[in-house]
Amino acid sequence: MKIDKPWRCLGVLPALMLAALGGCGPAAEPEVKPPVPQVTVMTLAPSRLVLTEDLPARVAPVRVADIRPQVSGIVRRRLFEQGAEVRAGQALFEIDPAPFRAEEEAAAAALQRAEAALARARLQAERLEPLAQAEAISRQLHDDALSQRQQAEADVAQARAALSRRRLDLKLATVESPISGRIGQTLVTEGALVASGDSTPMARVQQIDTVYVDVRRPAASLDALRQAMAAPATRDGGLPVAVLRDDGSPLDVKAHMLFSGIEVNADTGDVLLRVQVDNPQQRLLPGMFVRVRMALARFDAALAVPQQAVVRIGGKPHVWTVDTDAKAHRIAVTLGELIDRQYRVTAGLSAGQQVVVAGMERLAEGMPVATQADSAR
Repeated sequence: MKIDKPWRCLGVLPALMLAALGGCGPAAEPEVKPPVPQVTVMTLAPSRLVLTEDLPARVAPVRVADIRPQVSGIVRRRLFEQGAEVRAGQALFEIDPAPFRAEEEAAAAALQRAEAALARARLQAERLEPLAQAEAISRQLHDDALSQRQQAEADVAQARAALSRRRLDLKLATVESPISGRIGQTLVTEGALVASGDSTPMARVQQIDTVYVDVRRPAASLDALRQAMAAPATRDGGLPVAVLRDDGSPLDVKAHMLFSGIEVNADTGDVLLRVQVDNPQQRLLPGMFVRVRMALARFDAALAVPQQAVVRIGGKPHVWTVDTDAKAHRIAVTLGELIDRQYRVTAGLSAGQQVVVAGMERLAEGMPVATQADSAR
């Protein structure tokens, strides 16, 4: 009996080892949930959007005057500095006044002679008046005296008109500027003979503290432009207009549209739009080519989404939104104009909704999401 105990122990060990090995089998794995996708959202709010277009334009002076002589003569002096500012009525040239002064003196002498003849005719008529009433002279003699008095009065009036004309010629011998502005180079020199019928001006004065900027646009676009200008939001202030620098930044000047042309160019189909621009520093010079940023439409309370927030499915635009339960939903929208990389939404969204602007490629309808605000907005 004692010899059997070790074998009994040996028989128990394999059973214990099998039981231990059976306890080391694979355990059941816990269920792992996929991570919630994180998206960047923006909250829709009404904003002011302006649809603009950059167009080439040309600068023109608001007023320009060609300085021309109104009398003929020899230029005696130039009375201005070329390129300087001149005022209205300022003397610019002096034409030799000696011939005009002599003609004025001759006209004054002719007036004196006519006035003396008038005085003699009046005296003669006064003397003959009582004799004619007493029938001491013939009626014909009295009528001749009255006629001579009337002719003498007409001669005096004609002499006075001639004197006024000679005095005007003497005044016009000093050529003045009709407007205020900047005068360019002189086109005649001292000693030149000028005449009132010359085709070449003596100089040119241009008012450029305010200038016109002329823009040409297709005539087909005028209807939309008129509708925008007639909108209640733009009736008072008008559509914004900006003159651009070479780098595309706007100049710090005030500009507003005056009118659109009434004639269409038969060759190009364009119509003229004239913009008035304040130019106190005279940065804009006549003849310059510039670019003008014109507003085609203005929306004071528009809803806009970034261009990257729009996804197209079957050619139709959609956006992803996040509701109050932090779940994603895809919504079909109707888009308007693309302005500064933002689409104006005309239907499908309302103010206060959260629109996904980044991370929408991982979304599915009704999926929970984690949101973060768009720091760029």
